[in-house]
Amino acid sequence: MQKEIKLTQASLDELKEELEYLKTVREREVAEQIKEARSFGDLSENSEYDEAKNEQGKLYSRIAELENMILYAKIIEEPVGNEWTVGHGSKVVVRFEGEDTDDEYTIVGTREVDPLLGKISDESPIGKALMGGHAGDVVTVEAPGGHMKCTIVSVTR
Repeated sequence: MQKEIKLTQASLDELKEELEYLKTVREREVAEQIKEARSFGDLSENSEYDEAKNEQGKLYSRIAELENMILYAKIIEEPVGNEWTVGHGSKVVVRFEGEDTDDEYTIVGTREVDPLLGKISDESPIGKALMGGHAGDVVTVEAPGGHMKCTIVSVTR
């Protein structure tokens, strides 16, 4: 059984938009590239044809991936009520024990993760520890490298 893929509604909409673009615009472009490459003659030594066919394979692979993600998407409902509780979409400022600086994270679903932008999954060790927490709470992060404690400095949406 396929595991559900947690996404916000905005992320699901982006995936659907990308899928529509790939199926309507990009698929026609690649088909035209293949048609043009075929017109060059002998396909056995036609690098343009090989490149276009490779591009087509990548395109169909991405289309299949998007269709699968959309099929198994589970929309993450943002909690109603207390905006000071860590949940999906929360921006959380934390300070790890022994550190002098704060780190800021945004809690997202697994397909929205972007470490460079501070977007961490609710299923990551830090995300799991922070979920449901409040400003002032001290939580323990159970990471593969050991346990770390951090204080939740602030929570915003």
